[in-house]
Amino acid sequence: MPRTSEVKRETNETRIFMRLCLDGSGRSNLDTGIGFLDHMLTHVARHGFFDVELNAEGDLRVDCHHTVEDIGIVFGRAISEALGGREGIARYGHEVVPMEDALVLCSLDLSGRPYLAFDCEFTVSRLGGMDTETIEEFFRALCLHSGLNLHVKSLAGKNNHHVAEALFKAFGRALDRATAIDPRVEGLLTTKGVF
Repeated sequence: MPRTSEVKRETNETRIFMRLCLDGSGRSNLDTGIGFLDHMLTHVARHGFFDVELNAEGDLRVDCHHTVEDIGIVFGRAISEALGGREGIARYGHEVVPMEDALVLCSLDLSGRPYLAFDCEFTVSRLGGMDTETIEEFFRALCLHSGLNLHVKSLAGKNNHHVAEALFKAFGRALDRATAIDPRVEGLLTTKGVF
């Protein structure tokens, strides 16, 4: 059975719906109101082989912060719900992705212990309609609500678009590895017996 989830979140600032299938083919239907974020999340879906449907309405007249952060919350919850008890998963994933001048490392652990180490600097304040500082906020919210330990590091890159694109592609590929079912794993991949 494909591992799927549906998550809704409604606040005074945002209304978000997401449907996620971890065992998909990379299809996505995204409308966040932030074109650059749609572009980045398309890479996560395609390179992670996740099927993603995402609709978001936010207070973009203020700025994009609430919308981006809340999408991170919903995405994190969707990952956690789709994983269920996390039995049989590989748990760890890593990837180093080049994008022309950019090179980004992503390493993650689906241990249930949320943590973000974010070492990517952007030299512009915006990419399209998205504030670059909200990229870190997106991943922080995602980590907190999925129980994900995530380290990302930009190893090279001058072009901010390339750095961001390499980051989201690396994340998608690493998450695909970590969520994969490993037939050698009985129960949970931990000596503690629980996450």
